[in-house]
Amino acid sequence: MTRDVSAATPDWSREEPRGVWDPSRKLLKTVRDYQRLVGRKDPLSRLRKGLISLRHGFWSIVTAADIPLKCAHIGGGLMIPHPTGVVIHPEAVIGPNCLLMQQTTLGVTQKPGAPRLGGHVDVGAGAKVLGTVVIGDHVRIGANAVVVNDLPDGATAVGIPAKIVQS
Repeated sequence: MTRDVSAATPDWSREEPRGVWDPSRKLLKTVRDYQRLVGRKDPLSRLRKGLISLRHGFWSIVTAADIPLKCAHIGGGLMIPHPTGVVIHPEAVIGPNCLLMQQTTLGVTQKPGAPRLGGHVDVGAGAKVLGTVVIGDHVRIGANAVVVNDLPDGATAVGIPAKIVQS
């Protein structure tokens, strides 16, 4: 597994929109723009939040993704190349330079608490990371895996429930 991508230093260029039609990056940009205004109560900031909310609604519909404006923490350099069906719980924590493929879910179970992803975590298509799990740095989660237990740094996990196949 390559560790050329940092698990600590965000690569913000991964999030820069690459043209007018770049739905996943435009959706993520609305989240970033909104979060820069959190805590401001002046009239101009409230107006900007409203306009950002409209943009967010548009890109959410286009991408069919559920990434709330008020996410707890999304580290820089997040890539969502195929955003359709991506669901991120508002309390989930995502480290820098992660990759989420289509139909992935970072969600909760009946117990309170959301997942915490380390840096440079690649989550395969259709994978679910559920509950108060902690995922280490440089982890790969296979397509359609269901992760309900912590994963150490450098692990590769697959299956339902996910089992470590390489660390």
